[in-house]
Amino acid sequence: MLNDRVFMSPLQCERGTNNFATFAQVGFFMTQEGHIPHLPGKSGRFSGGKLGHGRELDVAKGKVGVSTEEYPALPDEVMTNPLAGRLDPRRWFADPERRFEIEIGCGKGTFMLNVAKENPETNFLGIEWEGAFFAYTADRVRRAALDNVRMLHADAVEFLKWRCPDAIVNTIHLYYSDPWPKTKHHKNRVVQDKFLEQAWRVLVPGGELRIVTDHDDYWAWMQTHFARWTDAKHAAGHLAFTRESFVAPEWVGEGEVVATNYEKKMCGDTKQPHAAVLRKP
Repeated sequence: MLNDRVFMSPLQCERGTNNFATFAQVGFFMTQEGHIPHLPGKSGRFSGGKLGHGRELDVAKGKVGVSTEEYPALPDEVMTNPLAGRLDPRRWFADPERRFEIEIGCGKGTFMLNVAKENPETNFLGIEWEGAFFAYTADRVRRAALDNVRMLHADAVEFLKWRCPDAIVNTIHLYYSDPWPKTKHHKNRVVQDKFLEQAWRVLVPGGELRIVTDHDDYWAWMQTHFARWTDAKHAAGHLAFTRESFVAPEWVGEGEVVATNYEKKMCGDTKQPHAAVLRKP
């Protein structure tokens, strides 16, 4: 079994071993930069550190935090059948028939808590790669007693590719993702052709990919990708989006776009973020 919390390409796996179980035993993601994210202790709880002001954070596995039983390791068959690891994340909620939205990179969870409170009939899955932020947000969701939010500690791009079925997501929220400003790191940016292809696939017809950034160079990068993916002649597989203006949620404050913790701290009244909506026809 391949634990997709250890991210290695199939080529890397083939070079190192013929048995995915070797990697399944490691139990954490390793990025191309060799970064190891924050992990829980034996109790299954996370040390709060600076984020929790020293308080232990409870991710409420199986209720808020998605458990390993709900999110098992990828099967070996994915090497020959890329669909073998697919599962339906809507089943992680008490009412799987509700509208389903995903936030990629929740940070401290401010947007997630607000949007979930304002939309109690919608199920929200937050996917956070950084362990400390995953734990902090999951703990906030637990304390707020929100039954329409689940949190997944994983790489969202890999989750969409290997796990998510076609046409099940109403909205994908991607706000202030890491711009990876150095040229050699641009390959780590979330917005890539491969990501837009997967986003198009998992969205329902009429579904939205909503994106906000305050980084000018990253925005220029996005504009180039958006141009390709709104032109049916050039989009991969001719799977084109339509581009629309971004309308801020009704509940945000005056002058705010999505009111994340990062936005309030880094943008304020001095910098206007860039924003766009890509809609699947």
